[in-house]
Amino acid sequence: MKMLCTRLLLVCFCIWFADIRPYGQVSIVEVIQSNGQWQLMVDGEPFYIKGAGGDKHLDVLLSAGGNTIRTWGTENAQAILDEAHEKGVKVMMGLWVQHERHGFDYNNKSKVKAQLENFKKAVIKYKDHPALLIWGIGNEYELNYSNTKVWAAVNDIAKMVHEVDPNHPTSTITAGTNADKLKFVMDELTEIDIYGINTYADIGSVKTVIKNGGYKRPYMITEWGPTGHWEITKTMWGSSVEQSSTEKATSYLNRYMENIDTQREQCIGSFAFLWGQKQEYTSTWYGLFSEEGMPTEAIDVLQLCWSGQNPENRAPSIDNVTFDGNEELLNIIVTPGQKCIVNLVANDINQDKLNYRWELYPESTDLKTGGDAEGKPPIITGKIKGGKSHEIILKAPYMEGRYRLFVFVDDNEKLAYMNIPFYVDGTASDSKRILFKKQQFEPSEF
Repeated sequence: MKMLCTRLLLVCFCIWFADIRPYGQVSIVEVIQSNGQWQLMVDGEPFYIKGAGGDKHLDVLLSAGGNTIRTWGTENAQAILDEAHEKGVKVMMGLWVQHERHGFDYNNKSKVKAQLENFKKAVIKYKDHPALLIWGIGNEYELNYSNTKVWAAVNDIAKMVHEVDPNHPTSTITAGTNADKLKFVMDELTEIDIYGINTYADIGSVKTVIKNGGYKRPYMITEWGPTGHWEITKTMWGSSVEQSSTEKATSYLNRYMENIDTQREQCIGSFAFLWGQKQEYTSTWYGLFSEEGMPTEAIDVLQLCWSGQNPENRAPSIDNVTFDGNEELLNIIVTPGQKCIVNLVANDINQDKLNYRWELYPESTDLKTGGDAEGKPPIITGKIKGGKSHEIILKAPYMEGRYRLFVFVDDNEKLAYMNIPFYVDGTASDSKRILFKKQQFEPSEF
């Protein structure tokens, strides 16, 4: 019995020890300034962030020359960190600071304290993981807010992180930047080591705001990519006109070369958005992958930016689209049931055989702010003839309203896409128009 108890104690000790020290050597990460340039040091070696926002497709990230991923919270943190470490990828681990716009009250001291204590548990749990690079404390918590006490709460969290984990820097992320936000960062966030900025078409203004505001510490571009749906041209009925994947690829290239790579004195790296797929305004607006997980054109560009080389197999590109013979795709208005010829000219530099897929949807009405979860609208069937070809006949829905026609082109490995918003203007009699509006589903016959 005594021997059995001794063995049980030994097993318990081993389990306890493995739980608190489950990893190899902890990475020591520092932010230093040398010869006027800020940079990260990982175990004494310079580290420039070639990052992506998301935790999937790590093999694709590595093959493109990327080295870091970013999360927004600690959901599935253990699995994410373990996979990243296995593949040699670093992680900026997010601590999701609650938003006022979601109902959190920063006047409630007990809730603020509870939030900090929960983060402390997470920091203690993951601080020694060798894949950990930076703590990302909060994301866009100042979006549509009024209570400035959130800044002090973020700084208290950062102070706690420094006390618990001296081996990894702290950062925080705002929705874009301007003089007012930068002042809060400089005056209130004294425990933040690196300022993170999410920015899209406005990325060119970041260096100006940083310079004019007198900010001298390091920063990161923590989300960047295509032109945001709130920044772009809209139709006369208010639908945002999305860039094609080819146009987005150009945006990624120009924005990286002009506004990230040229700012290395203060900018220690960036995270392209989104390394995955999501429904946000449309199903294609921000994702660097299709819903099926196929890489898009912009990833080819990121590989060029990160490694200096194009991939051997390049994604298809979109050269031209005509809608009933017209190249002008803004403010397309059709009548109920009208048949329209839509023609796509795509190109593949590798001369691969291309596959085509066309899909029709009503315009999404489940629109949120700040990247909050949205639902995808239901597909409309029976309105496209020749849906596997570069040219189709589209029969407009009978129900008046806003719609969006998508086309996807792939070479079995990589994808190009675009979509066209259009409006069905009801010209039928009032009684018939009311009947159409009451229909739950569109007629499926062509």
